[in-house]
Amino acid sequence: MSGGPGGSPGGARPRGSRETVGPFGMIILAGGRASRLGGADKPGLTVGGRTLLDAVLAAGTEAGARQAVIVGPARPVGGRPPGGPPVRFVREEPPGAGPVPALRRGLGELGHPADPGAAPWLAVLAADLPFLRAAHLRALLAAAAGGDGAAREGAGREGAGHEGAVLTDDEGRAQWLAGCWRTEALRRAAGGYCGASLRGLLAPLRPATVRITPGPGEPPPWLDCDTEADLRRARGWPAGGQGAPPGTTTLRSGSPAANRCTCSATKRAASG
Repeated sequence: MSGGPGGSPGGARPRGSRETVGPFGMIILAGGRASRLGGADKPGLTVGGRTLLDAVLAAGTEAGARQAVIVGPARPVGGRPPGGPPVRFVREEPPGAGPVPALRRGLGELGHPADPGAAPWLAVLAADLPFLRAAHLRALLAAAAGGDGAAREGAGREGAGHEGAVLTDDEGRAQWLAGCWRTEALRRAAGGYCGASLRGLLAPLRPATVRITPGPGEPPPWLDCDTEADLRRARGWPAGGQGAPPGTTTLRSGSPAANRCTCSATKRAASG
């Protein structure tokens, strides 16, 4: 995708960007009721020859995740590169309680932050994003780490920085189940939150936003499959959208003092 972390060799980079931001883990929420799909097993639906869950898991694995917790019913998973992280399935209590209890359950499965091997960054993802790719996650991680430089400078002036980054759609709406977060900050937020809204839990962390403009013929990475119409749209992309080159990424800090930069990413596609 983009010039997020590292950018493309021939494209612009955010100021201060770097190739990696350290180890990260991922929590995939896969236990919803899929009421708008008639109660179907949504993570098991296929787009482009693989399940929705497998697509998200592959994106995280290829981006370098070293921990993977799936909150939802256990099922076979496939399509992961050799050497990928072990996958653990857990259930929120009660099953179907919603995304906030599911996130807490996933965080609990990851163990204590001081444990050896604990990842300082965490991707929190829905299980129904067929076009999410490793490069999109790398851009989110770079933005969460303040890779654009401006975010940290802005944080100093405003007195508060961002503790994560979230993908936005083409209208600028935050996609709260497509984000990367500082694990310690996410634990604190989840522990002190009494509501049921994922937005209510995550928005106070002042995430940077990552907006991707798909290239010609490229499916949008934020497209989820909540309805039959969404599923038909996803299945309508040639070859399920696999292999489409990521387009252009705009990184914008959640801090009002931060600058904005746009990164070309066409050459990045070949590597991830």
